[in-house]
Amino acid sequence: SQAMQEDLNSVWGVQADVLYDKPSSAFQPTDIEERHALFQHLLEEYPELAGGERDEPCGPCKSNLFTQTEPNSDVAMLRPDRPALIVSSTSWTEDEDFSVLLEALKEYSARKEQGDSGLPDLFCVITGKGPQKEHYMSLIRADPLTHVKFLTPWLSAQDYPKLLGCADLGVCLHTSSSKLDLPMKVVDMFGCGVPVCAIDYPCLRELVKPGQTGLVFETSSELCQQICELLQGFPKSSQQLESLRSNVHKWRLVCWHDNWRAVALSKFRDH
Repeated sequence: SQAMQEDLNSVWGVQADVLYDKPSSAFQPTDIEERHALFQHLLEEYPELAGGERDEPCGPCKSNLFTQTEPNSDVAMLRPDRPALIVSSTSWTEDEDFSVLLEALKEYSARKEQGDSGLPDLFCVITGKGPQKEHYMSLIRADPLTHVKFLTPWLSAQDYPKLLGCADLGVCLHTSSSKLDLPMKVVDMFGCGVPVCAIDYPCLRELVKPGQTGLVFETSSELCQQICELLQGFPKSSQQLESLRSNVHKWRLVCWHDNWRAVALSKFRDH
């Protein structure tokens, strides 16, 4: 980050150039056929993903919460009644305060309960392991939300980027202890074409450009408001979300290799 560059210079007298991280090639948008295969696979272990067999006029179709096959065929399609998929990766530690997301989703569910019909139901997938996970899961079980469901899977290295590529919106709770580093989980989400709402801290905006590739927040109420604004009218019409997604796709056009050649290669040649 530029913040780290400045710190190295002021504290240690080190002259450095900034080379921003880019995602590995594993992090790509997930197409509909891959989504259907992934959700059907995960359904074997996580029944929360069940959407039921839907009887269509032309015959039955295999279905989960997010995708289904067309009647009497294996062609996959997105379900028009699907919830919005929010993904967050956390270490379940005090460095990443999950209560901010939980309180935001409680407020979101209450808004929909009060009659905001333009808001979709949410399905929130939180990956990662850590010491506070069971504490928060017990809170969720004790007070289930009407319009928000949670899943905390442990995913393989192959399935994790595929799931990210299925998300409609990412949430990042990382607050850098040094205030100098940028969250790699956001880089991975961008690689999958997913806009991100991220908790703000100094230097974060070097990566997340508010109103372009995502939004930044400081409180749970701000996060709730952002989720409401982005998902209003989902899945038929969510123009602000699609605008962010379009900008994220432009960001990901420059891969790690091309970025390294453009920024770093000449520095090695000079030496």
